[in-house]
Amino acid sequence: MLRARVVGSVWSTKRLPEIPSGAFLEVEVEPGTRLIAFDVLGTGIGELVLVSTGSVAAGWFSGQTPPIDALIIGSIDEPTSHE
Repeated sequence: MLRARVVGSVWSTKRLPEIPSGAFLEVEVEPGTRLIAFDVLGTGIGELVLVSTGSVAAGWFSGQTPPIDALIIGSIDEPTSHE
């Protein structure tokens, strides 16, 4: 599992029918290292997220497994300062 920040959206006018509703987002795992992750949670740019990769990500889908190997599985609450 990876901790990443959502840095952008990826737009696609065509997609495979086995890919469910959701968005492809660009996430930055560490400075300079980015990947595209599928999002079913509705996270937004700037949010800190948990990303599952590989067969674990693909296994989340039921039916015919789509060719997705990075899945946003959670949103990380950022600490707030208490003054």
